[in-house]
Amino acid sequence: MSAIQLTAGWVTSAVAGSLSGEAGLEFGGVSIDTRTIRAGELFVAIRGERFDGAEFAQAAIEKGAAGVVVPRGWRQSTAAGSATAFAERAVIEVDDTTEALQALGGAVRRASGTKVVAITGSAGKTTTKEVTAELLAARYRVIRNRGNFNNHIGLPLSLIELRERPEIAVVELGMNHAGEISTLVRVAEPDVRVWTNVGEAHLGFFRSVDAIADAKAEVLERATPATLLVANADDERIASRVGGFGGRVMTFGIERPAGVRATEIVDRGIEGTRSMVTTPRGAVALQVPLVGRTNLSNVLAATAVALHFDVPLEAIAAGVATLKPAAHRGEIVKLPNGVTVIDDSYNANPTATTRALDVLAQASAGRRIAVLGEMLELGDRATGLHEDVGRAAAARRIDVLVTVGGAPAAAMAQAAIGAGMDASRVQYVATSDLAADAAAGLVATGDLVLVKGSRGVKTDRVVERLKAQA
Repeated sequence: MSAIQLTAGWVTSAVAGSLSGEAGLEFGGVSIDTRTIRAGELFVAIRGERFDGAEFAQAAIEKGAAGVVVPRGWRQSTAAGSATAFAERAVIEVDDTTEALQALGGAVRRASGTKVVAITGSAGKTTTKEVTAELLAARYRVIRNRGNFNNHIGLPLSLIELRERPEIAVVELGMNHAGEISTLVRVAEPDVRVWTNVGEAHLGFFRSVDAIADAKAEVLERATPATLLVANADDERIASRVGGFGGRVMTFGIERPAGVRATEIVDRGIEGTRSMVTTPRGAVALQVPLVGRTNLSNVLAATAVALHFDVPLEAIAAGVATLKPAAHRGEIVKLPNGVTVIDDSYNANPTATTRALDVLAQASAGRRIAVLGEMLELGDRATGLHEDVGRAAAARRIDVLVTVGGAPAAAMAQAAIGAGMDASRVQYVATSDLAADAAAGLVATGDLVLVKGSRGVKTDRVVERLKAQA
C-alpha cells in the first residue's frame, strides 16, 4: 500500500478545520517548532504554558512551511495576512490547535492499518519499548516513537509517522497527572497495552502511590474484546486493577505465577541474567545482557507481546541475547583505566534506585561505588524516600556513596551513615559537577561505579567526566 498523503483537504477534514488554500496541496511532514521546520511541512501552532505557537506561524511560512494550523480568526487578525504572504500556502483554522494535532495523529493511525503497542508504567517504559520493537522486528516492519515522545504532543507526532504504514508501531504513554493516559489511549487506540509497574515516580503530583496506580489504570480504557493487556503479575497494584479490563489479559512475572514467567534465575551482575522462561508456547532459556531483574521483567513483557504477534520462541531468544541498553539506561561502560561504570543516569525513582543498588551489590569488583543524584518530583515524601535509599545503600554494603542534589540528597547521605556506613566513605555534594570532581578523585582500577539520578540533576556529567579522564 502507498503512503498516506497529507493533503490540505485530508488534514482539514481530520482536524475539523476550515481551509484557506488549495485542498490538493501536499505536506511533506508535520512540525510544531519553527527552529527545525523544513520547507514543505505543515506547522501546527500549539499553545504551551509559556508560549503561543500562533505567534510563530508567520515565521513558519517565511521558512517555507506549506501550511499552518492556527486558531480560528488568525488569518484575519494577523498583520501579515496579505494575499502575497499566503500565496500557495494552506491556512487551516481550528478551535484548539493541540486537539487538532491529536486528531491528526489519530486519523493517520486509523488510516494506516498499523497495529499499535502502547507501553506505560512508572519505570522501564523506554527499555520495554526498545526490546519489544527489537523482538517484533524479527518478523515485521516496526517503528517506535523517538526518545520520550510520549505525552499529549509527542505521541500524536509519533503517530503521524505511521503514514508510511509500518506493520506495527511501539509507543510509550507517559504521564504526571491524572487524565493524561486517558487522552493518549483515546488518540492512539492501542491494540496491545503493556503495563510494566507502579512506583513513586511523579509522587509529588499525586496524594499516594495508589493514586498513581489509578492514573496509570487509564490504560485499561476503551478496550474491545480483541484488545490485549500485558500486565505485571508481580505488581499488586496492577493485579488489583485489571479485573474489569474489557479485553484479554496476558501476565508476565518473576515472583508469582504468570503466563510468561522467569524461573531458575541466575543473577550475573553487570553481565545480566540467565533464566528459563515458561510461556503458553513452551519454555525457552533466555540470556539477558541487560543488568538486573528489573530489565529481566521488561524483557518478559516484551516476550509476551512478541508471542502475541507469533514471533517464534527461538527468534525471541536470539533477539534477547543481542540486546543493548538504551543510552544512559543501564549502559555498561568499561573504561581504559580499568574502571567500569553502570551509566543509569537518565532518570531515577526510589524503587528503581534500590534495584540498581542490588545490581551493584551483587557484582564482583575492587570497590562498589554509588553516585546517586536526588530523585525529583517526590513531593512532601522526598526526604523519607531518600533516607530509605541511603539505608538501602548501607544494607547492601556499598563501599563508597556520593549523593548529589538538594536537602533530600543530603538526607540520603546522613541516613546511610545512621544505618552503619562509615562516614569517611559517604560524601554529599550539591551539584553533579562537584560529584564529577569527587568521583574522578576517588576511582581506581577495578572499581565499579553506579551513576543514577533524575534528569534534572544531570548526573550524566559524572559519567562524562569519568570517561574523559580514563
